[in-house]
Amino acid sequence: MESNFYLFLSSVIMITLSGVLMPGPLFAVTIQKAAKSKIAGVLLALGHGVVEFPLMILIYFMLNQFTIPTGVQAAIGVIGGSFMIFMGIHAFKNRNRQDTSTASLKQDSFFSGIWTSAVNAGFILWWLTIGTVLIANAQLFGLLGFGIFAGLHWSIDFLWYAFVGLLIFKSQKFWTTRVHYAVTLFCVGVFLLFGAYFIISSLMAII
Repeated sequence: MESNFYLFLSSVIMITLSGVLMPGPLFAVTIQKAAKSKIAGVLLALGHGVVEFPLMILIYFMLNQFTIPTGVQAAIGVIGGSFMIFMGIHAFKNRNRQDTSTASLKQDSFFSGIWTSAVNAGFILWWLTIGTVLIANAQLFGLLGFGIFAGLHWSIDFLWYAFVGLLIFKSQKFWTTRVHYAVTLFCVGVFLLFGAYFIISSLMAII
């Protein structure tokens, strides 16, 4: 049983890393925020955890007992994709806005982590599919096994975004106005592309 548990934890580490290393909306926001604050990655990861932990607990106690209908998955994709497109448009409209308030920036980074995670259809669908399988496996080791799994998974997320945020901040001397504008456009592109992808793929799944 002990060897099986370590094997399970190894799979959690590998699958989590394969997900967190893939560029996505939260990564794009981290690049944008970390240019102004060295703890932006930490705050974004904390905000991400505010959404992720309740979702993991909910799946642990409920969702892994049911088959999620295709229509529900499609609705999540369409709604999440629409919000992502909205975020991209909003970011583009505010591309020249400069926020010099440290307190405002810190608060904004934390809530950006919550908001970006909550409307990320890919993040939700990942938990309703691959994540559900991992939680079902964690259930074999009881509540303690699930707790270790949840802590390990989020810790990897936290360490990655904290590292990326600090790395971006330390190189801020290279962040000229032109570079900042280019990064903002990159973030906008990520939101629009991911949003369109989730909407189209979700609709295609029910056609």
